[in-house]
Amino acid sequence: MPPGSRGYDRALYIQPFDHRGSFQSGLFGWKPPLSDAQTAEIAGSKQIIYDGFQAALAAGVPKDKAGILVDEQFGAAILRDARAKGFVTACPAEKSGQEEFGFEYGDDCARHIEAFDPTFCKVLVRYNPEGDRALNQRQAGHLKRLSDYLAGSPHRFMFELLVPATKPQLDKLKGDKKAYDLELRPRLMVEAIGELQASGVEPDLWKIEGLDRREDCQAIVRQARIGGRDHVGCIVLGRGENEAKVDEWLTTAAQVPGFVGFAVGRTVFWDPLVAWRAGKATREQAVVEIAGRYRKFVDLFEER
Repeated sequence: MPPGSRGYDRALYIQPFDHRGSFQSGLFGWKPPLSDAQTAEIAGSKQIIYDGFQAALAAGVPKDKAGILVDEQFGAAILRDARAKGFVTACPAEKSGQEEFGFEYGDDCARHIEAFDPTFCKVLVRYNPEGDRALNQRQAGHLKRLSDYLAGSPHRFMFELLVPATKPQLDKLKGDKKAYDLELRPRLMVEAIGELQASGVEPDLWKIEGLDRREDCQAIVRQARIGGRDHVGCIVLGRGENEAKVDEWLTTAAQVPGFVGFAVGRTVFWDPLVAWRAGKATREQAVVEIAGRYRKFVDLFEER
């Protein structure tokens, strides 16, 4: 399928909760292998997030612009329910918490995608164009296989690009991560997208770390849409930042054509789930809080 036939340029407000390792260790303090009871308890916590998402839709968030991203391990029942209700769904293909991209289900990846029939197959990839070249080439090879498969399927391709700083890059900035985010990361993201495109990796939608400047968002869109990829979209991810910072990123991106929405997860659901888990909030209170936080970000993007 040629690059120009790929893309997703409609508004899309994703509630992502495909986190696996961070739920097991961060929220529950457990280490794998998990018992059936522990797996069921994590699945139950994800149902709270899903209930919050549905409450937000009931309160006015447009269904055709809303979607969920959840994993098969803890969210299989949610994926099936969301699919039955006609929601936009996305399911991750990558192993959780790995520095190098690898398929969660190895060569069986396609069968799992077909079983859940998501709107999007999503990958999370750490790719720094000035980093380990052999690593980048290995990842690009795996991702091209997936890209080619998805091009011949009804499923769209969502690519979450993370560009972590290398040690030499941080050393040049005396360890200042904020300076890296402002001064280096935007250029590196554009280069990473270009290298992946040159390797035959063709997402419909790029899931992008937040950017502070409008011109950096514009540069990302230009690269994402280069060479006839006119309908490829970009969405902003929350990266677990505080609400004020996510507000800034979304406000900046919302002004730029080509940025069609967001995927904000932990900023929406983490504190409500921690309060519920600690017995400081009821399940219903957590649902209401998650719905309100998600709807606030939707309203911010809708008001652009």
